[in-house]
Amino acid sequence: MSTTAPATTRTVLRAEGFSCPSCVSKIEKQVRRLPGVSSVTVQFASARIEVDHDLAEVSVDDLVAAVAKAGFVARPASF
Repeated sequence: MSTTAPATTRTVLRAEGFSCPSCVSKIEKQVRRLPGVSSVTVQFASARIEVDHDLAEVSVDDLVAAVAKAGFVARPASF
């Protein structure tokens, strides 16, 4: 029997409404709580959120919802 590691996907979101660097930690904390998320990086200057996650456990919509729960609007980036 072979066990395969979960496939990790990197999703990039663009957020709106950043006003201070403390917003970064609020978003990271909320997204990191989701099952299947292995890392979260928020770039304050570019309002870019990079999330490494297992698509089988957490969808892009789940990531957007977590950012919304932190009080910000996010959408998948096209680049």
